[in-house]
Amino acid sequence: MESSEFGRMVRRSRDRVAPEAVGMPAGRRRRAAGLRREELAALAGISADYLTRLEQGRATAPSVHVVEALAQALRLPDAEREVLYRLAGHAMPGPDLVPSRLTPSVQRLLDRLSHTPVVVYDATWTLLTANAPYDALMGETSRLHGLERNAIWRNLHGLNRTVHTAREQADHEARLVADLRLTASRYPADQSLRRLVRDLAEDSPRFAGLWEAGDTPPPPADLSKQKVVEHPSVGRIALDCDTLIVAGDDLRIMAYTAEPGTPDAERLALAIVVGTQSLMEQSLAE
Repeated sequence: MESSEFGRMVRRSRDRVAPEAVGMPAGRRRRAAGLRREELAALAGISADYLTRLEQGRATAPSVHVVEALAQALRLPDAEREVLYRLAGHAMPGPDLVPSRLTPSVQRLLDRLSHTPVVVYDATWTLLTANAPYDALMGETSRLHGLERNAIWRNLHGLNRTVHTAREQADHEARLVADLRLTASRYPADQSLRRLVRDLAEDSPRFAGLWEAGDTPPPPADLSKQKVVEHPSVGRIALDCDTLIVAGDDLRIMAYTAEPGTPDAERLALAIVVGTQSLMEQSLAE
């Protein structure tokens, strides 16, 4: 790996990214227009210390997952993404690996939904990106690392704001695990996916049982796309959650909306305002 060149490219790219372009508040205490090292690390799901070592050329073997996470967080175009892979000593991911990049067309879609809470997962239900309204509604995602970024892990640990009955929660977990099993069958050569399954099984007896059972998940209820979110400042909000599958890139885009003119629409708007203000105040305090 050309470690010094890799680090310099990451640093140059970080300096070019405006915080607002990736959903980060600009703040008043910034001395530069680009991303702080801590912010890029959070977006990529790695530690700030590891990013520092990468940029300084002291870490010499970033995995494909780390390279892709950095390329995505930096919004690198395809040509620059390929260069970053080459500098890290990797070939570009092929069709036998779970796609984990946002194509320009998907990014344009997200840009047009900038006022709607939207989150994007890959086929393993690992979070790729979430916009500012989503963070305001569901809690900040940029600080999540490792397994914390996986929706299956978070559901198994009850770390979300969606309200479920015990039966609904059990069915939801079963459907997520079944979907991951289908993903594993499509990408049998993906070592990162195998590690994820192993880590989830070691962490959660519930996951291990569902994975080993291999049962067909229960069919979704008629109103399964309706979610009730418990917001800490606004209270409960009933929302429609639509999941869009990007077939060619195997992505899951989840958008949360409320019927216009309803009390839930008003509560959603308030949650976005209050949540965004809270995140900005937290960023300024840091």
